[in-house]
Amino acid sequence: MGTSVTVLSTNDPVRVYQEFSTLDAVSDGRAQLVLGRASATESFPLFGYDLADYDRLFEEKLDLFLRLQREESVTWSGTTRAALVNETLHPRMRPGGIPTWIGVGGSPDSVIRAAKNGLPLMLAIIGGRPQRFVGHVELYHRALAQFGHGVLPVGQHSLGLVADTDEEAVETWWRYWRPLVAQLARERGFYAPTRERYEAELEHGALFVGSPETVARKIATVARDLRLSRFDLKYDIQHLPRQARAHSIELLGREVGPRVQELLAKEPAHV
Repeated sequence: MGTSVTVLSTNDPVRVYQEFSTLDAVSDGRAQLVLGRASATESFPLFGYDLADYDRLFEEKLDLFLRLQREESVTWSGTTRAALVNETLHPRMRPGGIPTWIGVGGSPDSVIRAAKNGLPLMLAIIGGRPQRFVGHVELYHRALAQFGHGVLPVGQHSLGLVADTDEEAVETWWRYWRPLVAQLARERGFYAPTRERYEAELEHGALFVGSPETVARKIATVARDLRLSRFDLKYDIQHLPRQARAHSIELLGREVGPRVQELLAKEPAHV
């Protein structure tokens, strides 16, 4: 249990720690966390942060968060929040903290940061061919070795929907994805959604939309190409009916997951 990504730069590390230590306790150890710098920057002015401090905010707050996870009593000082002196937080996470990934949207610096801190890498791929991230994965493994860490997992986070048939999934997702992307295009200068672009994303890009067999085969392909240990499907989107979301979860666990394992057993990823 966790979030697609928690934007640590505009969050307080102490609050994030306490929220996730609580989630970990009530879920009986099932909590995980993906930390990122933010691909969209709207939250910075909302919370009174200067975009000029984009990198420093994340660096300092990540340092504090990892120390809160790894140390019983923390003394810390920096420029982005008040100092701590011999503070012990409650409820405590398990020793070493919960599984924590670094979310990366394409920055090589973020890849190296994940390796330097000995944290697993989560590739947030929401558009374009996933295989363009092969170089990031190779960089990550080289950096892990240079920083003296062993092999760590690489995951991918992408959008999609599983339905009984390809046609049902494609038409359902298009109905709710198109207006959302049109809104983002107006607000952020993204490309306007067209059916042609949509179908290209389905065939070669980062939309995992289709029947269980279609989605499983696409996941298995990127797992091999990117040497993935984990794949997260973000199935929710604005106004998508609850029934479609619930059925997607059911199919993902009952049919897609086992089929991906079967396909990778025949031709495994190079993890």
